[in-house]
Amino acid sequence: MKKSNVIGVDVGGTFTDIVYLDETASEVRVKKVPSTKGDQSSGFLNGIMAATNNDLNSVSTIIHGTTVATNALLERKGAKAGIITTHGFRDVLEMRRRDRPTTWGLWGQFKPVIDRKCRLEIPERTLADGTIVTDIDPASIKAAAKDLINQGCLSVCLFFINGYANTRNEAKAAKILRKIWPNEYVSVATEILPEIREFERCSTASLNAYLQPVVAKYLTRLETKIAEENADSEILIVQSNGGIMSVDTAKSLPVRTALSGPAAGVVAARQIAKAAGFENVITGDMGGTSFDVSLVADGQNMLTAQASIDFGMVIRTPMIEMSTIGAGGGSIAHIDETGLLEIGPDSAGSDPGPVCYGLGNDRPTVTDANLFLGRIDARKPIGNKLTRLDRNAAAAAIKKYIADPLEMSVEDAAEAIIKVANSKMAGAIRLISIERGHDPKLFAAMPFGGGGALHAGALIQDIGLAAAIVPRYPGVTSALGCVMSDLRHDEVRTLNVMLETLDEVYLNELITEIASSAQEIVKQSNAKLDGIERIIELDMLYAGQTHAVAVPIISDQSITIDTIQNAFEESYLKAYSRLLNEIPIRILNLKLSIIGKRPQIDVKMLALGPRADSTEACRLKGQEIFANGKWHNAAIYDRLLLPQGGKILGPSLLVQPDATIYIDPGLYAFVDDFGNIIMKKEDA
Repeated sequence: MKKSNVIGVDVGGTFTDIVYLDETASEVRVKKVPSTKGDQSSGFLNGIMAATNNDLNSVSTIIHGTTVATNALLERKGAKAGIITTHGFRDVLEMRRRDRPTTWGLWGQFKPVIDRKCRLEIPERTLADGTIVTDIDPASIKAAAKDLINQGCLSVCLFFINGYANTRNEAKAAKILRKIWPNEYVSVATEILPEIREFERCSTASLNAYLQPVVAKYLTRLETKIAEENADSEILIVQSNGGIMSVDTAKSLPVRTALSGPAAGVVAARQIAKAAGFENVITGDMGGTSFDVSLVADGQNMLTAQASIDFGMVIRTPMIEMSTIGAGGGSIAHIDETGLLEIGPDSAGSDPGPVCYGLGNDRPTVTDANLFLGRIDARKPIGNKLTRLDRNAAAAAIKKYIADPLEMSVEDAAEAIIKVANSKMAGAIRLISIERGHDPKLFAAMPFGGGGALHAGALIQDIGLAAAIVPRYPGVTSALGCVMSDLRHDEVRTLNVMLETLDEVYLNELITEIASSAQEIVKQSNAKLDGIERIIELDMLYAGQTHAVAVPIISDQSITIDTIQNAFEESYLKAYSRLLNEIPIRILNLKLSIIGKRPQIDVKMLALGPRADSTEACRLKGQEIFANGKWHNAAIYDRLLLPQGGKILGPSLLVQPDATIYIDPGLYAFVDDFGNIIMKKEDA
């Protein structure tokens, strides 16, 4: 008999993380397997087969956070794509917003992912008010398509200027194009983003075309490999907004999968922290190359309307807001041209990795510094990829590249590396908290990823955070977030009308129409839902302004001009502390989200498993740890066996297969009801 078990899979550059949940048996299994370069689907299948003991028929749903889209953009390894656009607008991607790679630099080159020769113009024109001046010529569409096919383009983007104001020309052209294009890889800008702002619409749609063949083929391989195991498990894909979608939707809208892995981690962090009594948390996902920071305030994830994956690659779709810096475990320490110690942005990655891996790199990394200082147990490397880490090699690299040039001891040099890395992380946290009007003292840190918990204590002391919450399985938090995510679909429509002239009947009918269509997309999945939630927002601003505020609208009320104005004034006051009376108000966009609420996971499941009778019974062989300029005798504990409530003083190490937790001097830690490690200052 088939069970209703769920698997979450997060594919990273180094490891593929698996979380297997059997709620019937109250069982949680965690696996980390090496990711497979070239074809991530192989590592994906290896991981889920290991987690299920080769019984994939026991799994009803597989939820996947993928980096395929992100990597394709960063490495510029998408498909050859073309654009068919309005005459005179082939260079929108190059013009952008007239920004530069270096803000204050006079020089800087940017090459769009779609070559200029593959950006073709046709005669057509729609004005900003929706008036069609020039209808499309079917012959020109066919000729442009033939040209792109002959150039070897696998996908095509259809983008007409002002298409958001009247979709007729794009719709007619799309109908013609889909009849003659040799595959399904046709991205229509107004289907993907029917919103004002020509560059953002063109960029999002063209990146969708660039990604579609790559992502669709990857997802097809996954489906094939699952089918080869004679399993009928449904596959769902995590979006960058923290929701999930069907494979079919992901194939048609791959641009929405960018940053899906980190987004899933934030979803898990929010739910775990909320269950533990923390409504305000700052998440820190530390991988091998980067440190991703996100903020959860009052139990809600912060969303941004758009993000730039790399310079010039702008994606306008709701995403969980994150700040990313080059401070991962593999970030390389070096002396810059001014003679100062610097961390990153270069990284050793997973191959060859830090010096202590012994795979060919000889330049010291953050991981090497942590190892030499005793903050990592060399005998228990995470992920089971290596049997032991080489501490002597790490020391030699630190001495050669950092200690000797700066004329300091290896210990001081290693600690300096960690302090610089911590400073960069603290700066990212201040950027997303203090500079947004949030007091860090009211927030707890939620570190995850393989290395995040090594630095949480320092962030508590440097920034003044209230505490740190280390989840039971910090190294696989993003995979856990996959199984905690709800189904979600976002839609946007540009209204661009003054509030006083708004047609209330039209607005309510439009909301009903969009909601109905979005619900059908959500229901494409066979996932069990406890209900469907509708979220409505309006982008609004005063006449003459360029930046809008997001105005939430209570959807169970009749939406009128008065209710919209009251909601706008409340949101504007919260953002700017004053109103601009006597200035007319403009409604720019309508945004609607349909969320299919999946059954909630009992977070206490994560705390289940064997426990020791006392903290002392969990003590392993200790080691010396260097901190605050001297060596300390420190204990090492088996984290997963720690009993609830037992107090552990720093400096100490808590080890588990997927992560290491370092408790700094002056801090203490204990296990809460949900299996989390709560870390605080001793005087707190």
